[in-house]
Amino acid sequence: MKSSARLLATVKSERFLTPGNPTGLTGLLTHPAPRTQLLYYYSSTLQKLSKFPEHSVYRKSTEAITKQRYDIVAAIKPKGYEEWAQRAQKLVDKHPEVFGKDADVRNVFVPAQLTEYKNPLDIEWDGRNLDLPSMEGTRMPEEKRRHRKYIDRVATSQGDDVDWENEPPLEAEQIAEIENKIGAGLIEEVIEVAEGENKLVDTILESRSWEELEEKPPQGQWDYFTRDQHTPGTQEPPNDKN
Repeated sequence: MKSSARLLATVKSERFLTPGNPTGLTGLLTHPAPRTQLLYYYSSTLQKLSKFPEHSVYRKSTEAITKQRYDIVAAIKPKGYEEWAQRAQKLVDKHPEVFGKDADVRNVFVPAQLTEYKNPLDIEWDGRNLDLPSMEGTRMPEEKRRHRKYIDRVATSQGDDVDWENEPPLEAEQIAEIENKIGAGLIEEVIEVAEGENKLVDTILESRSWEELEEKPPQGQWDYFTRDQHTPGTQEPPNDKN
């Protein structure tokens, strides 16, 4: 149903989806680099989850679904990916000061991937032209200001010597395949969920919610919410004494 909405929004079938085109969902436009964005969020989330204790229920459940979705996205590669990866890896190895020592191109996310397109819904016009990567979803002015500072910092750290080549785009059929295998709507919706999870991990990690409460709850405090405490079970055997 969601894929049909995208097709109706674009009117005609194309080999590649055009960044910025309507998806059929209000306020959600076609993402310019969905594969790169998802792999970045999933890699970042898994790295953060490794800091949680192994017995954490949140870690176990989130890690399982994140790995599953990472594998789905990573397995579907655009045409010409291997040739691009070889060229990109050489550039990554040449600039360890930018990408890190022994960095793997499969786990490198470069903001330049998103500089060719900016979502007009995400940028508050202030009279100047802003060449910024797009941000998924609605954003408050303060978030946009922090985003601009981040991009400026990254651009400065990369320098003018790094001429990054974007990963080849996925074809529309490949994107549809990812959407069908994940089963959570359009890939742009999947990106929003991945972004939110990536932020939630930071919040939970900071609060260390897996630790014991400093003040123990009174005995019986949560009994009221225990299942089947106030209504009889639906599978109780009949009373034969009557």
